Amino acid sequence: MSKLKNPPVPFLSLSAQFKKLQQEWLHSIATVGANGSFILGPNVAAFEAEFAAYIGTKAAVALANGTDALILSLRALGIGAGDEVITTPFTFFASAEAINHVGARPVFVDIDERSFNIDPEQVEPAITNRTKAILPVHIFGCPTNMNAIKKLAQSSNLKIVEDCAQACGAKVDDARVGAWGTIGTFSFYPTKVLGCYGDGGMVTTDDLELVARLNKLRNHSAVQPFIHDAIGYNSRLDEIQAALLRIKLRDIAEVIARRRHLAALYEECFADTCVAVPSESAGVTHVFNLYTVRVPRRYRVQQRLQEARIGFSICYPQPLHLQPVYQYLGYRCGDLPRSELAAEQCISLPIYPDMLAEQVEIVCKVVKSAL
Repeated sequence: MSKLKNPPVPFLSLSAQFKKLQQEWLHSIATVGANGSFILGPNVAAFEAEFAAYIGTKAAVALANGTDALILSLRALGIGAGDEVITTPFTFFASAEAINHVGARPVFVDIDERSFNIDPEQVEPAITNRTKAILPVHIFGCPTNMNAIKKLAQSSNLKIVEDCAQACGAKVDDARVGAWGTIGTFSFYPTKVLGCYGDGGMVTTDDLELVARLNKLRNHSAVQPFIHDAIGYNSRLDEIQAALLRIKLRDIAEVIARRRHLAALYEECFADTCVAVPSESAGVTHVFNLYTVRVPRRYRVQQRLQEARIGFSICYPQPLHLQPVYQYLGYRCGDLPRSELAAEQCISLPIYPDMLAEQVEIVCKVVKSAL
């Protein structure tokens, strides 16, 4: 039984992880300072190589954040005005926003109701002669059905841009996400499975021509110092964040194992209830960046969690196809019913590597009391 006396359970706590790494991280900052190289230095180059090896691609390009990773990937692929990119409406805004940033048009298709990921069966009817890419999002840490997506892309000669922001380390069969598509994009925002102490992003690919384009785009499209042949970006991961990420990458297997253990505790606690827990299909390894469940009468669960001082998040309260900014696309309520229902029923519960089993028990008890 729990030894804790009804304490607040935060949605996320990063302080315990910092304490474990504090001495090594502070030492790495001192080393970076002594070297005097702060932008695109040796730690960035080393981290790119180590991350590419971890994901299983030939190369990786470090960027300032995950949104830039999406935008620069689409730019590097030559996607722009007049083009269409098929994606999911049940995701963080950046997944679609990046498509608009390059002048293309997002095309939303509905999700699989169990995984919350884009449904491959909905993708094929949405392909037109303007479609240039599919942008699947491995939402909450659960990989999309990449075997089906890859088959669709190959048959229609489309690029695949994987949004792996919430799924670093997740696998389909024996291949990690980020190695399935033409290009994979990652975020190292502090809340992620692999997070830094600020913003950071990465692109992974086997296409070395794309690597050359990305390296140029991230540095103002400079072909040599002060000489530019295109409009680029200022999107560079700094040395201090790279040094930290190199330290944290060593422990990512342990972090994922801990998240999966906590998810298993949740699933056991919610057995024989009306709580629909996250699914994990055969051959898929979920990393549980978020532990998102479906519940009836979500407002009651929210109220009870607030009263008990337990953190939670509603990811996501309004699907993208119904957002005000996308009214021009012409979608209406009822067009993508699975995404709309998920937006009404989903709630993300606390999960982080240093969370205690007793805290999982407390969360589950409060959720059950609300139902």
